Amino acid sequence: MKGKMLTRLLAATVTGLLAGLLSGCDTVPVTGRSQLNLMSPNQEMQLGLTSFDQLKKDTPISHDAAANALVQKVGRRIAAVAEKDMPGAQWEFVVFESKEANAFCLPGGKVGVYTGILPITKDESGLATVIGHEVAHAVARHGGERMTQAMLLQTGGEILGTTLSQSDPRTQAAVMTAYGLTTQVGVELPHSRAQESEADHIGLIYMARAGYDPRQAVAFWERFAAFSQQQSGGTPTFLRTHPTDAKRIQQLEVWMPDALAQYHPGP
Repeated sequence: MKGKMLTRLLAATVTGLLAGLLSGCDTVPVTGRSQLNLMSPNQEMQLGLTSFDQLKKDTPISHDAAANALVQKVGRRIAAVAEKDMPGAQWEFVVFESKEANAFCLPGGKVGVYTGILPITKDESGLATVIGHEVAHAVARHGGERMTQAMLLQTGGEILGTTLSQSDPRTQAAVMTAYGLTTQVGVELPHSRAQESEADHIGLIYMARAGYDPRQAVAFWERFAAFSQQQSGGTPTFLRTHPTDAKRIQQLEVWMPDALAQYHPGP
């Protein structure tokens, strides 16, 4: 019993300290959330540029003229409204040939869209939902925040290991196992889900400001939910890195009035 209590106490204490640290410092555009980010914008940008150059070497680039034109058009409109929140971005939009239904935006404004997601986006508004979401990750500096989190968790584990160095080996093993599980389920996964929700929120505002009907974001996520139902089925909600599709759509409806207030139909 004593060992279990010690395990819970130490894991809860370290996790609580880390969660507290993660709540301070910079402010995220649109949502106003405070965040701790030990990476400088220049460091993040350089990592993004380097990674994107490598991706273009390793992944086939689509030569579909219509797909490229659509991504360029939507991307430029989203970038225009995100520019003030990420000044100095070197915007680039590339369509990659892949069956994967995905997209991404690296720090510095490097956006990749996989051809596999285009049938699900269906139209400009659907694509604006996706690109707005991915650009939001970069604007909110989620990559640097995750790297900061990883550094803090590693440091916490090292401190805990040093503290327990004179303890019974069985106690050490039990506490370190509990620390690993608690930080993953209690900090890492919820933090990832929070970032995904925040990107949904910011992306919704960006697409509205860019002249795309934000109500179409709900339609896209309904299509995506139908597409991914089998793939995501069976994973407990508390172990997901993304919000459930139903939760995602519910949150979009909550943010919708604010997005509609900023929506003016584009050309």
